[in-house]
Amino acid sequence: MKRNVAVFTGTRAEYGLLYWLMKDIHASQSMALQVIVSGMHLSPEFGETWRNIEADGFTIDAKVEMLLSSDSDVGVVKSMGLGTLGFADALDRLRPEILIVLGDRFEALAIVQAALIMRIPVAHLHGGEITEGAYDDAIRHAITKMAFFHFVAAEPYRRRVIQMGESPERVFNVGAIGLDHLLRSPRMTRDELSQSLDFKLDGPFLLVTYHPVTAIEEDPVRSFNALLSALDQFPEHKVILTYPNADNGGRAIIPLLEEYAQRSPDRVKAIPSLGFRRYLSVVALADAVVGNSSSGIIEVPAFGVPTINIGARQTGRLSSASVINCSPDAKSIADAVHLALTEVFAETCKQAINPYGAGDAARCIVDVLERFNGEYHKSFHDLS
Repeated sequence: MKRNVAVFTGTRAEYGLLYWLMKDIHASQSMALQVIVSGMHLSPEFGETWRNIEADGFTIDAKVEMLLSSDSDVGVVKSMGLGTLGFADALDRLRPEILIVLGDRFEALAIVQAALIMRIPVAHLHGGEITEGAYDDAIRHAITKMAFFHFVAAEPYRRRVIQMGESPERVFNVGAIGLDHLLRSPRMTRDELSQSLDFKLDGPFLLVTYHPVTAIEEDPVRSFNALLSALDQFPEHKVILTYPNADNGGRAIIPLLEEYAQRSPDRVKAIPSLGFRRYLSVVALADAVVGNSSSGIIEVPAFGVPTINIGARQTGRLSSASVINCSPDAKSIADAVHLALTEVFAETCKQAINPYGAGDAARCIVDVLERFNGEYHKSFHDLS
């Protein structure tokens, strides 16, 4: 009899990273895939991206509504409470033998704490990392202490998870799972992208994604306006703007983003979600990726494309020589973009080494989970 393995996803970006793992679990002879969807996926404001999951051929086994219309700190906490209630019911009904979660968002914390109390082993992806500019940093480490299996993206992260008291026998360096797309996912041509986006990509362009910084005082509106001012200095470049996550302050950015696109519809395209295939195809063709998304640090360098990483959100992550860090002010951002567009830096990007693995994470994870004998007991691992 197949073992039920549930995969949780609450955001468009997270689902894109999990896609090949979900495919491989579905194809497994010993595991049956269950899909639990929540958070931004179910919100019309963020594109109802659960539809993309079904369009990719997956069956959604549980939809858990949790997002309130407020993205204040109190609103996010209340959303977590709603999520925990809904996840308790979903997990009670599905009773998976393993729950897979990725990363560090509040939606993941809500379901993992329910799984802990219900004695469902959690397999956590991308633990051990540091992002000092977001409260996601503390959430990630909290999930590590509640998880049973750990699939990390680099050796320093493996050591850090073990440092936190997790047994080395349950901590696996498999690389970043998003890199699996480099080897396994077909990309769209420039013409196909233009048609799909209803936006002519007939010249150089920048891909821009900016999320609020949640752990320190960095006004998202001020920083985003600085970003837009910097983009104005590159009128010869078109711009694809994706929406922010449902973090504190994220909704304040959306009208600014939409207004910027409406002012220059032939130059700027604003879109709630590209989906992982379009996103990776856009990255491969972009002159640079600008913003503060983790993807700019982890996946984009594998394409040999420059990343301009703004502000403190990703502070602490391992990064490639193709990443340019800058302050969240217009001059610093513009200077970074100018550098990224030089021929010298383009050559640097082509030679840069990505520290996040070889693109075979999903199969490594499936191999570990298929060998799991069901024994679920954790002891604190002290360093000698």
